[in-house]
Amino acid sequence: MKRLILLRHAKSDYPDGVSDHERPLAPRGQRDAPRMGREIARRGLQPDHVIASTARRTRETLALIEGSLGPHTLHFERAIYEAPPETILRVIRAVAPEVQTLLIVGHNPGLEQVAAFLTRGAGTAADPLSGKFPTAALAVLDFELDDWAGIAGHQATLALFLSPKMLDR
Repeated sequence: MKRLILLRHAKSDYPDGVSDHERPLAPRGQRDAPRMGREIARRGLQPDHVIASTARRTRETLALIEGSLGPHTLHFERAIYEAPPETILRVIRAVAPEVQTLLIVGHNPGLEQVAAFLTRGAGTAADPLSGKFPTAALAVLDFELDDWAGIAGHQATLALFLSPKMLDR
């Protein structure tokens, strides 16, 4: 079994004169990211391997949750910065088969589209993915596979979808 965790970066700021790639987290993002990290730890969702976009807002999100992730390897991947779903899927399929739980820290709309593609038709548990994938939200997808190379559409079961607002309920 493989587990894929898709985490959208926390809320970013839009300072004047700063390129999109170098946008920092907004104060709300700085509050939400550690909360999501604590929830990841509380639910035992620790990844073996993390792949994160090189954008500043994803690096800052990861820095704020990394202490909650337990031991893992980390790779920053420029290709997933604002990537279409096909690129994100290509990166996932290239992950070593030894990795059981993979965390991708990236951007929308790519992450939302990947989650929908992998779970579409998987049953009513996929309903949370029919709406928005807000900042700092995470989707946990489980696969009955031995190798990441075999990931295709409609294979995943959505084990969890969680956003910072859902923690407030």
